[in-house]
Amino acid sequence: MEQRKMHVVVVTGLSGSGKSTAIKAFEDLDYFCIDNLPVPMLPEFLALCEKDMPDIHKIALGIDIRERKFLKDYAKIFQDLEESGYRFEIIFLEAATDTLQRRYSQTRRVHPAASSQSLLVDAIHQEREQLRALRSRATRIIDTGTLSVHQLKAMITRTYSMIGDTELLSIQVLSFGFKYGLPFEADMVMDVRFLPNPYFVEALKNLDGRSEEVSSWVLRWTATREFVEEYGALLLKLIPLYIREGKRYLTVAAGCTGGKHRSVVIAERIAGTLRDHNYFVNVFHRDLHLE
Repeated sequence: MEQRKMHVVVVTGLSGSGKSTAIKAFEDLDYFCIDNLPVPMLPEFLALCEKDMPDIHKIALGIDIRERKFLKDYAKIFQDLEESGYRFEIIFLEAATDTLQRRYSQTRRVHPAASSQSLLVDAIHQEREQLRALRSRATRIIDTGTLSVHQLKAMITRTYSMIGDTELLSIQVLSFGFKYGLPFEADMVMDVRFLPNPYFVEALKNLDGRSEEVSSWVLRWTATREFVEEYGALLLKLIPLYIREGKRYLTVAAGCTGGKHRSVVIAERIAGTLRDHNYFVNVFHRDLHLE
């Protein structure tokens, strides 16, 4: 069966884990967004979009246990949609219990699983158990416990901003600085701090890896050229295997100390290698503005 072009993302997970922020991020990316659409209405809604709203190709739906029939109905409905050829995925957001407790205490909201007799911690545990099966079939699981609202939104924006209608695998290559922490969305991380550092060259210190001067200096070293060639060859072997297994997103991260020089050069070169082999690649330099 020919695959439909419509991309459907279900955003779900534990209450207090950031679903509203995620939906807002998708909205900013021009996804058609609905929060708490009753699950039984989903097939009819998608059919209506295909028939009467052909310009809609990207939909994000926020669903949680406030929609009471969700837990009963979702499994078969989601399966039917996948078998019908929709580009369908589930993002499951979660956080540690103490983090969720703190968030609820700060906002003074009532947990949707809580009753007048139950404690907040009991409601969180109950919801976590109820959603266990859904979590096991999620496309992506995101722990938001250490993320700010802005970091979660940035992560979703980086991952989904360049999704097209035909790509089997969307690849993002990300540069970063280790001193600012590992990128939480990375599938593969390469540490390029072993390469000579242009930071200690006075004429290059205040430039960044996007400049021809820094790029030429980093790539003048045999170790750099060999690394780029061999790592690029490894990725070219792995990517078809990821596609075969149904992986839809791949984030390859390159890190140096500050995320300004070496990692930027390497990220650009690796992205160029993949583009030369006709892969769709988006490049982000996470920490460039921090140095």
